Amino acid sequence: MIAVLVLGMVLVLGAARVGAALLARARAQTAADAAALAAAEALASAQTPVRAAADAASTAEANGARLVDCDCAGAGGRVTATVEIDVPVLGRVARVSASAEVLGQVLPAP
Repeated sequence: MIAVLVLGMVLVLGAARVGAALLARARAQTAADAAALAAAEALASAQTPVRAAADAASTAEANGARLVDCDCAGAGGRVTATVEIDVPVLGRVARVSASAEVLGQVLPAP
């Protein structure tokens, strides 16, 4: 009987860890998507790649993540943002990348 109880507890703890990992990945993906879109919007508004990266960083931070990399000088207005979110339950970090692309005419830099 005790073995069944212990096994049940182990399964519940395992499910909680998997759930925490999936939740962290989803939060990181949301932050990466938002950061890439913010950077693409900045480029479409004739901002510099440095300004686009700053916008991506502030958007990632607003979503509880930190920007690790932002390739904001991509050809044709393509932006790739990579963010990280700590997963304290697992003692790990969720790292995700997302891309956005500016289609159509991009305004020239001022």
